Amino acid sequence: MSRRILALMVLLWWSGPSPAAEGPSEYQVKAAFLYKFARFIEWPATSFADTASALVIGILGDDPFGPMLDQAIAGKLVQGRPLQILRLDHLDQVPRCHILFVGRQRDPKTAQILSLVGGHPVLSVGEADDFARAGGVIHLLVDDQRVFFEINTEAAQRAGLRISSQLLKLARSTEGGR
Repeated sequence: MSRRILALMVLLWWSGPSPAAEGPSEYQVKAAFLYKFARFIEWPATSFADTASALVIGILGDDPFGPMLDQAIAGKLVQGRPLQILRLDHLDQVPRCHILFVGRQRDPKTAQILSLVGGHPVLSVGEADDFARAGGVIHLLVDDQRVFFEINTEAAQRAGLRISSQLLKLARSTEGGR
């Protein structure tokens, strides 16, 4: 995919609402991010039972997306794999995910959650302040009604994940091995 097309997608899908027109909500944008992130991450082959296994997106705790995430991924494939959403109530379900979204309401338990996924090939994505600095891979943040993200490349390496250089270039900042 060319850089121009990718940049245009970022501007159209990921920017916040303009004053003149009603744009997507914060969680519509974040749902699109989760889908887009999956397209730019490479998981170890051992992360999947077989070549037809689904790529699992887990939502831990309260689900801020409602049907928006289901709509964002409906009928789509990533790296030839169907996408599946698991809404998780318990931490012991976390290692079953390839992508784990941790919302703000889990802020006090962020360190516990991240220690649980440490060493597993899980793309942790969170909203808590300093999520990336605490060991999460991608921190979603909102500034001036726009959603941005930071990437902790060292956390991604520890998880055995490879992040596309195209995604790294779009990050507001990166920490670690870049």
